[in-house]
Amino acid sequence: METFRVGVIGLGGRGQGHVEVILTERDDTVITAVCDTYQDRVDRAIEYCRNKKGWNDIFGTTDYREVIDRDDVDVVLIFSAWDNHVPAALYAMNRGKQVAIEVGGAYSLQDCWDIVDTYERTGIQCVMLENCCYDRNEMMVMRMVREGLFGKIVAAEGGYQHDLRCEIAFGGERRHYRLRNYKNRNCENYPTHSIGPIAKILDINRGNRMLTLSAMASCSHGLNEYAKHNQNVDPELRDYPFAQGDIVKTNIKCANGELITLTNDTCLPRFYSRNFTIRGTAGFFSEVSNCVFLDSVHGDELPPDERKDFHNNVEEYRKEWEHPVWKRFEEEGVKGGHGGMDWLIFDAYFGALHEGVVPPIDTYDTAAWMSITPLSEASIAMGGAPQEIPDFTRGKWMNRDRVNDQNHGFYALDK
Repeated sequence: METFRVGVIGLGGRGQGHVEVILTERDDTVITAVCDTYQDRVDRAIEYCRNKKGWNDIFGTTDYREVIDRDDVDVVLIFSAWDNHVPAALYAMNRGKQVAIEVGGAYSLQDCWDIVDTYERTGIQCVMLENCCYDRNEMMVMRMVREGLFGKIVAAEGGYQHDLRCEIAFGGERRHYRLRNYKNRNCENYPTHSIGPIAKILDINRGNRMLTLSAMASCSHGLNEYAKHNQNVDPELRDYPFAQGDIVKTNIKCANGELITLTNDTCLPRFYSRNFTIRGTAGFFSEVSNCVFLDSVHGDELPPDERKDFHNNVEEYRKEWEHPVWKRFEEEGVKGGHGGMDWLIFDAYFGALHEGVVPPIDTYDTAAWMSITPLSEASIAMGGAPQEIPDFTRGKWMNRDRVNDQNHGFYALDK
């Protein structure tokens, strides 16, 4: 299709942002229907599209099923609360509508199996719009890994390390779903920003897979202390027994031997970081240190006069190892939210639809990444007991090829 008629479900900060920065800026998308639980958000989105694009006949509703059932909707984009991602996606897939969802974990393993079973029955992919897979550093490092600069990869780390105390504590008046989740669940609730790029680098579901998971959580004091020191926060939260631990650590063992460590850290004071780290036998990349360290260039075995400084050297390596997708993006002009990675994930998704090919992030990826949340919840509840991660590909991971689409997918050299 040259132009996709899009139905948008969920118009909070993320959804409205996508409407304004992505969907009304693309030449191949037209918004025909919008939905949110709150009517004022629906009205705001319709008014924006009318003023920006002259789209005067957009359908608005507070029932997502009415968007999906419309004949003038080809693609359903789900930006709503985490707990609505899977129900809305399944409803869309069962009605033959292309569907993509925003990031977040599942609420049960059954959620993950349901989207896999529905895909295999209908042929409709459920694609996760994991923008961090398309961030500049992650894509550069993936290329470097593919070309062997770090040797054999042994371990990887990532996390969602983001001070969200204000967003969570004011979740009631801001109508944000995080508050109710932190009150009632203790888990790695936001795993995909970290696991997505790592999974692509480690060929998860394409020659490798995640086998087992073990998670542990700290005590929960951060939100209570924040509420005690901020008079405008609901007083109930000062002593509320939040279920969510302030810091959650999740360790994942892979079939090819690698160890993945994820950190969820959103309730204590800190700077933003995804702690993206790749460790190999010949070197490593560290987001926190903003450096590439190669044994052959920076290692202690070299004479001091031949040893190059590695501190904050990423830009030097970028000159040679910039990913082709980002080279083209820089030439054409970076646009979209979060430094451009939002634009690139939508470009990859709609590009795959245009060409009729498997999207770079497919249903098996979506299910595997989302499963980390309920599995971590079970592990934490049992004192860190290991949990088996299902093989959502039913054995196909052993011979599935990497997506190798220079225009819209992930750059990958032949094995």
